[in-house]
Amino acid sequence: MQLQQLRYFATLAEVRHFTRAAEVLHVAQPSLSQQIRALERELGAELFQRARGNITLTDAGEALLPSARQILADTETARREVQEVAQLRRGRVRLGAPPSLCASLVPDVLRAYHARYPGIELVVDEGGSQDLVRTLAGGGLDLALVITPLAVGAPALATTELLREDLVVVTAPGEPPPTRRRALRVADLEGLPMVMFRRGYDLREITTAACRAAGFEPSFTVEGGEMDAVLGFVRAGLGLAVVPGMVAARSGLRVTPFEGTRMRRTVALAHRKDVAPPRAARELRAVLLEHLGLGEEAE
Repeated sequence: MQLQQLRYFATLAEVRHFTRAAEVLHVAQPSLSQQIRALERELGAELFQRARGNITLTDAGEALLPSARQILADTETARREVQEVAQLRRGRVRLGAPPSLCASLVPDVLRAYHARYPGIELVVDEGGSQDLVRTLAGGGLDLALVITPLAVGAPALATTELLREDLVVVTAPGEPPPTRRRALRVADLEGLPMVMFRRGYDLREITTAACRAAGFEPSFTVEGGEMDAVLGFVRAGLGLAVVPGMVAARSGLRVTPFEGTRMRRTVALAHRKDVAPPRAARELRAVLLEHLGLGEEAE
């Protein structure tokens, strides 16, 4: 008994017509008839009652049909599982992430993933959350690290919260500190020269909103840069900047925390709700959760 014969049998049992079944299977009708007869000889029973324009299953055919369908389904499942294993030997994962995370979290995660799956090509799209959400929704990314909550009107995405990160102030070591206290308040930023990220950048929106909530507009000496540029401007003494704690720890700049937990951001991993990520992307998600000490049940 061959899988091809079972496939021919199941198709003929569904359409009940040799010519139409042959068209569905993209084979010549004589070949279909020969395979059905060969299957009947092997089983020692007729599977179809043949009459002009009318084909019905015999009792033997009715008995075989559920098993045939199960065998074909199991075969397809096995084929897909083998393909997914093969995909982890070669393939590609497209990850989007803000520049701040590309400079802190992402390199360590990608190093661990590459060590485990060296055949997978890693493509990183660096940008702000708003840009990444649009690219993800358009199918240009498999996964994206984004800052939540997402903007109103964002496309339907499934998100998993990963971490809540403190934001801090960085200044050049040779410049006066922004405060003589160990920590500062958002109100202490009023009137101080600030280096600010470009428009659409999550950290710009968070910082500006916090300053306005404290009753003042921030004062920018330089604006419009990405993470590396902003840190360079701060290092040159052009002003202070509000950046994530993980970035600040690697910057070599003076770090001043905020009082309490008023300045934080929430980082989440997102993918489209209507399309399941490929196996290689799901494994990257698992490595990311493992790196952060989170279980698969993380929400």
